[in-house]
Amino acid sequence: MHMSKRCLAVLLVAVLTLGFYSASLIDWDSEDVQENPLALLNQKETIRVWYGDESLANYISSAAVAYGEANNVRVLPYYMAESDYLETINKATLGESDETLPMPDVYLISHESLERAYLAGLAVPVDDPTGVLSEDTFPQAALSAVSYHGKSVAYPLYYETSALLYNKTYLYEWARQQAGKADTEGNVEGEGGEFEELDELPDEENSPVVFDEDTIALRTQQFLDRAIPTTVSDIQQMADSFDPPEMVDIFSWDVSDIFYNYYFVGNYMNLGGEAGDDRNLIDIYNQETISCLSVYQGLNQFFSIDSSEEGYESVLQDFLEGRLVFTIVTTDAVAVLDAAREEGSFTFEYGLALMPDPSAELPGRSMSVTGVVAVNGYSEHQELANDFAAFLADGYAENLYDLTGKASANRKVNQDNEALQVFLAEYEDSMPLPKLMEASNYWIQLEVLFAKVWNGEDVNGLVQQLDQQMRTQLVKN
Repeated sequence: MHMSKRCLAVLLVAVLTLGFYSASLIDWDSEDVQENPLALLNQKETIRVWYGDESLANYISSAAVAYGEANNVRVLPYYMAESDYLETINKATLGESDETLPMPDVYLISHESLERAYLAGLAVPVDDPTGVLSEDTFPQAALSAVSYHGKSVAYPLYYETSALLYNKTYLYEWARQQAGKADTEGNVEGEGGEFEELDELPDEENSPVVFDEDTIALRTQQFLDRAIPTTVSDIQQMADSFDPPEMVDIFSWDVSDIFYNYYFVGNYMNLGGEAGDDRNLIDIYNQETISCLSVYQGLNQFFSIDSSEEGYESVLQDFLEGRLVFTIVTTDAVAVLDAAREEGSFTFEYGLALMPDPSAELPGRSMSVTGVVAVNGYSEHQELANDFAAFLADGYAENLYDLTGKASANRKVNQDNEALQVFLAEYEDSMPLPKLMEASNYWIQLEVLFAKVWNGEDVNGLVQQLDQQMRTQLVKN
């Protein structure tokens, strides 16, 4: 009997010791435990993910549930609509926020903020155990966007860039108009692109050439095949040769937004290099940039676009109403166009193409911004947070467009969406916005420069001024 009491005492001490040890592993501050103390008996490992764009809510919530069920963990999403999102993350991480905000283990942010996040310890090099950060999965622009001094410090999730939107119905009309015309020698174009002589020329020297329907159909297809412009001058030539329906303009876009203008200078105006993180790379004031901007300035006289009135939404609406042949859009236009087609308010055929170059001698290059998933360097769940970040960017990416309307940076998804594939091709060779903190006003300064160029101010002086301003800002800091 005495031995039984001693054994019982030892067992009780062991149970109490195990209880205290288990209690030390419990997240006493978790929402479940606060609301229901019994939840601590079945608590899972928990990570928190923050996002600042409300349109991502369905995707993040759905991914959190799917990942949690598959891995027997909890992922808690938090929407934070703050004016200074990264600063809010920093305060929550350091426990300095006015409210009791939980520290994020994972968060979504725009790629140009990665330098600031990395230097604050809020972003760390990702492990990438499955090797998704390769060109097999993401375009080079996406890999550059998440790169900082040679290290991948986030996963690419979605992107924004520009492309040329055109009205296919009007292009067919233009092609048919051209098909009915003969060249000065009375020749028609053959299948290989060369011109072939007509079997019979008109007897009278100045009488018009009349083609039969089969010849017109052949020529229409030939002109249509080459109707998509590869340079801005191609659009200008079409404007000279096309007799569009009344109240239809050939080309208009939002000239007040740098996103729709940057491609004019993107191939030659360089700040920070491909990854936008090199303070020694400043190449803004050069002859090619000046030449490209001169082409841009000349378009004001040709197309007469009022920068104070033609905003993006109004231009896109003009296209939807059939008042434009060409315009420049971002990825959001795909969902808008498809919805309009489905409800019957847009009755035209449309297509998307890569951005036209400023000229045959001056290639263009679009700007891009990439939404990325970063792992908080202060998280106590680094491995799990990293795995969930990779899941958002790769494992669950096939659901991103349907749930948010945003174009996934993952090249393996949306392969059956022809319009998004055009944007992806443009994104592939785009120039990511720089990450340099000292150049955070670069976007705004570019908009100011383009506005002044559009209104006829001296191109050379404006480019030189911007170059000097950026050099001063980077040297000072």
